[in-house]
Amino acid sequence: MMKKIKYEEKYRDDMIFMILEAKNALGRVPGLNEDLLDVRKNYLEVGDMFWLAIDDNDRVIGSIGYNSIKDTDEVWLHRLFVKYNLKRQGIGSALLETAEQYLRKQEKKIAKVHLGGKDWVESWTFYPKHGYVEYQERHMMKEL
Repeated sequence: MMKKIKYEEKYRDDMIFMILEAKNALGRVPGLNEDLLDVRKNYLEVGDMFWLAIDDNDRVIGSIGYNSIKDTDEVWLHRLFVKYNLKRQGIGSALLETAEQYLRKQEKKIAKVHLGGKDWVESWTFYPKHGYVEYQERHMMKEL
């Protein structure tokens, strides 16, 4: 089983470890995104949100967050990761759906994602399956 929760500080290190492992499994040099060092400051305190997927052992198995785009009804989705050995089990889809439902309630109209390079193959196949379309090189969006 999996539960989706609002970010809690006690999961910070486990979340970072899960993301670094996921990047390593994709053949990338694991690097840390600076925003993850202080999720509370970079997401929650500015009025945005960040969720974690937690397994039965109280371990982080997925993440997603968003930042609002100033003076618009649009957001950037960030840090959608799933533990490398648990992919293709619906965790990423469940996290994305949680974020999209929340954004609709916040009256956000558009969710955008930056995909990185063409070697981010999983992102290039995942987001279109969920209704995202490319609107600019390496960027996709979905009307909520």
